[in-house]
Amino acid sequence: MTSDFLPFALPEIGEEEIAAVVQALRSGWVTTGPKAKQFEADFADFLGGGVQAIAVNSATAGLHLGLEALGVGPGDEVITTTHTFTATAEIIRYLGADPVFVDVDPSTLCIDVTAVEAAITPRTKAIIPVHFAGRAADMQALLAVARKHGLRVMEDAAHALPTTCGGKMVGTLDSDVTVFSFYANKTITTGEGGMLVTRDPEIAKRSRVMRLHGINRDAFDRFTAKTPSWYYEIVAPGFKYNMTDIAASMGIHQLKKAHAFQQKRARVAALYDEALAGLPIIRPPHAAAGDVHSWHLYVIQLEDSVAVKRDQFVERLFAQGIGCSVHYIPLHLQPYWRDTYNLTPEMFPASQRIYERTLSLPMYSRMTESDVLRVVDAMKAALN
Repeated sequence: MTSDFLPFALPEIGEEEIAAVVQALRSGWVTTGPKAKQFEADFADFLGGGVQAIAVNSATAGLHLGLEALGVGPGDEVITTTHTFTATAEIIRYLGADPVFVDVDPSTLCIDVTAVEAAITPRTKAIIPVHFAGRAADMQALLAVARKHGLRVMEDAAHALPTTCGGKMVGTLDSDVTVFSFYANKTITTGEGGMLVTRDPEIAKRSRVMRLHGINRDAFDRFTAKTPSWYYEIVAPGFKYNMTDIAASMGIHQLKKAHAFQQKRARVAALYDEALAGLPIIRPPHAAAGDVHSWHLYVIQLEDSVAVKRDQFVERLFAQGIGCSVHYIPLHLQPYWRDTYNLTPEMFPASQRIYERTLSLPMYSRMTESDVLRVVDAMKAALN
């Protein structure tokens, strides 16, 4: 492998973020405090639409809190896509409910709305669509199905900041809950972290209580009060899902750059689109007309005419110093989900076919045109 390795993903962290983290460390308030509160307020303002934002230590935590607040429990079913990371489904099992997996629409790589409606049973309580790679799922159709059947909807928007759907920012649609990720390779990062957003005051209240051990008051207020205020009550068996001020300090400044980061990623995607034209490659689906794709990932598929198999193709790229990944190994192929729910590839033909041909190319805001051309040159060599 070449010593000059081009990574699959890199965060773009500026001096502002570094200074803010140092300031948080020096302040003496390093856990959930004033910076986390500011990040929540800034995030709600960024989205608009009258939402409340609750900062958490991961998107997985946010998804768990959201589904718990929706009242999902043992005996319930929650419909989601097989073509996702395990976190989307594991939080259903945390609550004793059962995931019902459906296929994706091959034109969008997002959950197939027709398959969702066909999977609804008397036990179905909620639907979790995933905005794959930064392109929005067909939320208008999905929300119509949910309303028709009286179901709750929680969007897994880990890839989708600042994605739009029907001209509205993801996070401000008519779903019950939306959860974003700020993991290291996401469109903005806090290292680890996430944000739950909702318009429903009861969901917001429940999520805040459950975020920190089921305590019925804000720990930040308790520890900054100027009068004795040590008393609290545990009203539920909660979790430990709060975001630190260290992470939030990064997030405040990353959020200010979110639209600029998206524009840089869109530029990288456009360069890929142009440079890959004419190759036996299926380029990723773009956003619907008038909407914004966050371009968290740039996912290609090898055409059937390509002689080299996907795994060998990835190995050839790595041998040339090009980092890449696969999104995703579908859940129907993962031992726990496969064996627990008797899943087979034949049940998910679109996801299976996409998985066998797909890989994610390097995609991050710091990429240059020469980086893109280097990736494409390596791909041309690998195809031969």
